[in-house]
Amino acid sequence: MPIASNGSVSLYYDREGSGEPVVFVPEAGLGGWSWGWQHAAIAGPYEAVVWDLRGTGRSDAPPGPYTMETLVDDLEAVLTDCEIRTAHLVGCGLGGAIALAAARSSSRVESLTLFGTAARGDEYDLDPLFAPPDDRAALRDSLAAGLSDDFRTAQPDVCDGIVDWRADGDATREGWDAQVAALEGFDATDWLVAVTQPTLVLHGAGDELVSLEAGRDLARGLPRGEFVELDEAGHLAFIERSRTVNDRLLGFLEDHTAAV
Repeated sequence: MPIASNGSVSLYYDREGSGEPVVFVPEAGLGGWSWGWQHAAIAGPYEAVVWDLRGTGRSDAPPGPYTMETLVDDLEAVLTDCEIRTAHLVGCGLGGAIALAAARSSSRVESLTLFGTAARGDEYDLDPLFAPPDDRAALRDSLAAGLSDDFRTAQPDVCDGIVDWRADGDATREGWDAQVAALEGFDATDWLVAVTQPTLVLHGAGDELVSLEAGRDLARGLPRGEFVELDEAGHLAFIERSRTVNDRLLGFLEDHTAAV
């Protein structure tokens, strides 16, 4: 099992494929399973790296609260262990904020793709997405916060699978609380102009956890930001609109990589 270390904290990751690295940063509390649809699409022409935030899944869960700086350092530790010099980052929610902060402070970030991400911590309302991993009924009910009614009605088998993955790899309440504490006081509005990497901001039109307008504002504030609205999709738009998202992501990566 591949493990990176940040001090005494062990961080689990998985890597597959070859080519330029694409590193996925998950939403608060969600295990690496959440990027499975994108991992399968890009592993091959690119190297896909998926990891569990501290407090989630197979990574260590030291007592919180965690800071944004600590989570960015964890990302750096994963990159170092993988011997990745530069990477394209893909993040959602808290993971998007981590990727954004890393792009500001690190020379390793080539591009950003952000889902359900805002520039300020007070624009996130992530609590409805949490459910205890040992409560399957609560896990299923909480999917309503991240996925549209239409998707959950049309794809009950997929939702069953998501519940299984969440029960196996999501964060406990303590881990989740420690992670979302990193958003307290987070405010990128004054330094967005310093994030000069090309950035694709995708946002579900029905996102109930981070408003559509917050996503638009983020893209407007970035020197090279591009905004894409995903109709009839919720916060986890990369799951329910995976084909559209994967086409967008692959096209964006192709535009901003040397040769694949």
